[in-house]
Amino acid sequence: MTKSSSDARFDELIHAPLRLRICASLAPVQWAEFAHLRGLLDIADSVLSKHLKQLADAGYVGIERFTKLGRSHVRVSLTKAGRRAYVGHVAALREITAG
Repeated sequence: MTKSSSDARFDELIHAPLRLRICASLAPVQWAEFAHLRGLLDIADSVLSKHLKQLADAGYVGIERFTKLGRSHVRVSLTKAGRRAYVGHVAALREITAG
């Protein structure tokens, strides 16, 4: 299934470099743990939390807190709206860079 140009939509919220990297990291997986994202992006907890909150407030990511072996963990995933927005944003960037 190919995406039409009508699916391409530049998204200011996703376009910020760290938020774009967060979405790109989440796109190929069902979810990722906060600690994994933090290490992958090489950023502080507070910076990741701030960007995840912005994405969550827009409905682009879901954040789930859970306990495993007595320790608290946070799992993050792209929502359907977030995945749609990310795919549309990437399509828009491709159109822009294709000339």
